[in-house]
Amino acid sequence: MKIELRKNFQFEAAHLLPKLPEGHKCRRLHGHSFQVEIAVWGETDADLNWLMDYADISAAFKPLLEILDHNYLNEIQGLENPTSENIAAWIWERLKPVLPQLKEVIVSETCTSRCVYRGN
Repeated sequence: MKIELRKNFQFEAAHLLPKLPEGHKCRRLHGHSFQVEIAVWGETDADLNWLMDYADISAAFKPLLEILDHNYLNEIQGLENPTSENIAAWIWERLKPVLPQLKEVIVSETCTSRCVYRGN
């Protein structure tokens, strides 16, 4: 049976968007309580009747969470312009090699605004 699993994570971080015009509120230094949702997809194991352990998703994301949480995103290599789009793609590029069943990465910077990335 094909199944999709989703696991949510949260991190706090500051950033600014340097490519926006002067005067735009997002060009100023500010922070968010970012939410990240990781979705994996695949065939369930016939014996276990599950796709994978949720703990495996957590273990795969943990090194990235440690880099992102309580940091200034603009100083992280590859996130010099840390839009939600770039954060989602940055996570995908680092997570896909260790989590091959990865289907999508969702990054929410507010409770009403989110970005969905499904790879290249």
